[in-house]
Amino acid sequence: MKKQFTKFVLSLTVIAGGFTVTSCSKSSSSSKNTSRATGWKINAKEGGFQYNTDFKEQETAPGLVFVEGGTFTKGKVQDDVMHDWNNTPTAQHVQSFYMDETEVTNVMYLEYLDYLKSVYPPENPKYTNIYKGALPDTLVWRNRLGFNETMTNNYLRHPAYAEYPVVGVNWIQATQFAEWRTDRVNEVMLEREGYLSQDAKYQAASGEVAGTFSTEAYLNRPESVYNGQIDSLQGKKKKDSVSTFAKRSSGVIMPEYRLPTETEWEYAAQAQVGSREYNNYRGRKKYPWEGDYTRNGQRVGRGDQLANFKQGKGDYGGIAGWSDDGADITAQVMSYKPNDLGLYDMAGNVAEWVADVYRPIVDDEVSDFNYYRGNIYMKSAIGEDGKVNILRDSVLYDTLPNGKVVAVNLPGEIKQVPVDENETYLRTNFSSSDNRGYRDGDPGSSRFFDRFSDEDEESDKASMYNSPQHKVERDEDGKITRQYDQSNTRTSLINDEVRVYKGGSWRDRAYWLDPAQRRYMPQYMATDYIGFRCAMSRVGSKSKTKNKTVRGKKAK
Repeated sequence: MKKQFTKFVLSLTVIAGGFTVTSCSKSSSSSKNTSRATGWKINAKEGGFQYNTDFKEQETAPGLVFVEGGTFTKGKVQDDVMHDWNNTPTAQHVQSFYMDETEVTNVMYLEYLDYLKSVYPPENPKYTNIYKGALPDTLVWRNRLGFNETMTNNYLRHPAYAEYPVVGVNWIQATQFAEWRTDRVNEVMLEREGYLSQDAKYQAASGEVAGTFSTEAYLNRPESVYNGQIDSLQGKKKKDSVSTFAKRSSGVIMPEYRLPTETEWEYAAQAQVGSREYNNYRGRKKYPWEGDYTRNGQRVGRGDQLANFKQGKGDYGGIAGWSDDGADITAQVMSYKPNDLGLYDMAGNVAEWVADVYRPIVDDEVSDFNYYRGNIYMKSAIGEDGKVNILRDSVLYDTLPNGKVVAVNLPGEIKQVPVDENETYLRTNFSSSDNRGYRDGDPGSSRFFDRFSDEDEESDKASMYNSPQHKVERDEDGKITRQYDQSNTRTSLINDEVRVYKGGSWRDRAYWLDPAQRRYMPQYMATDYIGFRCAMSRVGSKSKTKNKTVRGKKAK
C-alpha cells in the first residue's frame, strides 16, 4: 500500500509517567531566509531580524594571492655556518591567508605619500610630521667608500625605478602603510556596493571634503567619518533606511592589510603546494623553487639565475652582456619566475619585514598553530557619552630612538588603549595587554632573573634579554634630547622593539635565500636591502569553495 505521509511522526508512551509524548517530525526549512533555530523569517519585509544570507566567500583583495593553509616544517635545512642556532625545525600549522604577489613598489608607496601630503598638508605645522614620518630614508644608499648618489637622489621617485621594491622603510612605516591601504581598499568596496558615492574617495583625497575615511571609525561611528560629512557622500544605499551604512555583517568590509607573520611568510615562500614529496613536507626544501641549485635547470633559460642575489665578492650580477641575474642592485618586480603559489621574489631582490618580534627560539610548545610573537592587545577608548573616542583634530606622535617622529594615530581614527583587568581577569589564554615578552623575557620566566638587580632592569622586563635602555625625546621646540644607557651589565641587543626580516636580498649570498633563514633589526631602522609586502587573513573556509566538495557533496 502506497504511503501518503510526507512527514515522519513518532508517538511514544511513557508507561511510568502515565502519559503520551508525541514528537513530530522531520521538518527542515528549504529556505535560507528561514531560521533553523526558531523557524522565524529572516530578512522579511514585514520586519524582524536582518542577516546576510547571500555571502559566498571572501574575495581576493587588490594585489593579493590566495595561500591555502596547512602544515609544514618551519626551520633550517642548511648547515648552520653562522652558528645562530635560531631556526631549529618545528612543526607548524598555518591558517589560510592572502599575500601580496610582489613586494610593495616605489610607485605604490608614492601613492601613499601623495595621499598624506594632500589630506594632511605638511605646510600645516600640526601635520608636518605625518608626511615626514612616512618618508623612506633615501640616505640608506650612501656608502663612505662607494659612489651611490644616483640611487640616493633617484631611486624612490624616478619613473625608471617605479616598479622596483621600495627600500629605506622601517618596520613601523611598513605597518602604517598597511593600515592606510586597508582604509583605501575599503573605500573602494563601499563605493562599489553603493554605500559611498562614486567620487567620495577622490573628494577626500583632493581636500574638497575635510577629513578622511577610517575603517574602524566607520564600523563604530559611521557618522563621524569624513569629519562628520559622510551624509553628503553616501551612495544609492542611502535610499534604503535599513542599510544606510555597511556593517561587518554586510560582508563588504575587507579584513585589514598587515605584515605577514614569520610563519606565514616562510610557509608561502616554501610553496609546498607544487610538490608533495616527503622530504619537502619534512622541511627539506632548500629554496622557493624545486632543486638544490640557484640556476635554472629547465630547457628554456637553462643556466639563468632564478633570483637576484650576490654571486660572490665584487659580483652582484655577472659579466656585462650576459649577466647572470640581470640586476646589480634591486630588480623590477616580476623579473623572475614566481613560486608555485604565484608569489614573486620570495628569495632575493630585497629581504622583507615580517610582523614578529625576534627571539632566538621559536617556542612550539606554546603554540604550533599560527605561531606569532608580538601580540599587544588593544581596545577602543570609550568617551563619557559611551561611544568610541574619535580623534578629531588631534594627532598622536611618537619619537623613535633614532629621533624620527611618526604619527601613531591620525585625525578621524579611533583612539586605542591597552586592554585592562576587565578583559584579563580570570582569563586562561592571556593575562596582560603586552605579550611580546611572554615566557621569554619577563622576570618570572627568565633563568636566574633573581640575580639581576632592579637598577639594571628598567620596566621589570628583559632579564634574559637585558638590552640597553636608551631614551630619546623631543621638547616643544623640536630639539632632540638623548640619554644613552651607560650600564656595563647589558648582555644583548635583543629587546621587544627588534623585528624579524626574512629572505635574501641583492646584497646577500645564496645562503640567505633559504626561506627558513631569519635575521633581526630594530623596528625603527631602515636599509637599502629590506622592503616588505602585505598579507591579509582569510575569513571563513580554509579553501576556496568553488568546484570543491564537502564530505562527498558538491559545495554550494
